[in-house]
Amino acid sequence: MKTIGMIGGMSWESSKIYYQHINEMVRERLGGSHSAASILSSVDFEEIERHSFSDNWEVIGTIMAEHAKKLEAAGAAVIILCTNTIHLVSDAITQATSIPFLHIAQVTGAAIQERGLKKIALLGTKFTMENDFYTKKLEDDFGLEVLIPDAGDREILQSIIYDELVKGTFTEKSKNICLGIIEKMKGLGAEGAILGCTELPILIPDSEASIPTFDTTKIHAKKAVDFALS
Repeated sequence: MKTIGMIGGMSWESSKIYYQHINEMVRERLGGSHSAASILSSVDFEEIERHSFSDNWEVIGTIMAEHAKKLEAAGAAVIILCTNTIHLVSDAITQATSIPFLHIAQVTGAAIQERGLKKIALLGTKFTMENDFYTKKLEDDFGLEVLIPDAGDREILQSIIYDELVKGTFTEKSKNICLGIIEKMKGLGAEGAILGCTELPILIPDSEASIPTFDTTKIHAKKAVDFALS
């Protein structure tokens, strides 16, 4: 079994789900008392959040590169970044290390392609929805048409994520708001919805949306386990 290196803490609410998924998947495949060989390097999210809102992405890239180098030095065979938004600086990781990096948009795009969908909604932070680091990969590598919510709904999602989800608050009201946004996107032709913030799948169960949803945390974790057991 290869060792999975995880950069976590963004937020730790979703990082613990990554850890859970990865270990459960290893046990399911290998049986017995098996669990994953893994290393977690976790950041102080307050610092990352502050730099994000100040548009200091170069600083965030430097922080991510340092954590990635720690993982490689500790023996990780692959690196995953346990967040969607911070993939905005994924190049800093790939340039700082020599081991494989599993990009969350790449593995999500492959999962959507496997389902045969062509038009997909993307929900996440404003950074994820409004920058092209995510949508461009989906469009260029998988030929998907990506729809994002309107400006008002992007603000609502941003507020729910940063004021509630990353702080461990998951309410029925916010779930219903997000389901309403998904319904709007369905009305615009979306055949499925990417839950493109690693906390969103905690808020929105698979079965509650009227179109297929793509749990990026679970998809990402599965690909990490595929690599570790290959």
